Amino acid sequence: SPPGGDFSDPVTAATLSIVQVFWGLDKKLAQRKHFPSLNWLISYTKYMRVLEPFFNNIDEEYAFLRNTAREILQTEDSLSEIVQLVGKESLSEDQKVVMEIAKILREDFLQQNAFTDFDYTCPLNKSIGMLKTIITLYTCCQKAIQDSPADQKVTWAQIKTAFGGPADTPNGIIQKVIDTKFIMPKDPDMDAKYRTLCEEILMGFQNFTD
Repeated sequence: SPPGGDFSDPVTAATLSIVQVFWGLDKKLAQRKHFPSLNWLISYTKYMRVLEPFFNNIDEEYAFLRNTAREILQTEDSLSEIVQLVGKESLSEDQKVVMEIAKILREDFLQQNAFTDFDYTCPLNKSIGMLKTIITLYTCCQKAIQDSPADQKVTWAQIKTAFGGPADTPNGIIQKVIDTKFIMPKDPDMDAKYRTLCEEILMGFQNFTD
């Protein structure tokens, strides 16, 4: 970090232009014991365009998943001031979904515990699998709200009632998505488990909206 946080400093600017990557450490995240304490809103890499074919070769939805997750976190940041002033109830139903999914992204996807067997390392296929289940849940929630008739609008409360049960119950889809981080990094069935959960989410919402 540059002295006084001055990014206009010539040495700092020259360094950033060479490395093309910036990891922004966040004191507030560190105080909350959020590891790694990197601010996802200000951190960036300029190598993504070069690396995108590699990631898309691993999973063709990678770019979509990454961009959607970033949009959710950015929208949450812009809505947080409104929530602090007048509360969550002032938000529209689609905005409530954004806030809830952003919480899952922050606390269960981005935050890691290096002292556990399941989270000390996270291979790329696990990261993609976790992200795919979270974004599948998000898109299904938003579609259910958008496609519902105006006089019978689906609400986040209804979605949470329908899918917010314990993970070992048929209506425990939200908790199952949260629990995807507990899959062991070397589990040979990891990819299949993520695919199965995505299919379960899609089927669950299809039955919910029928």
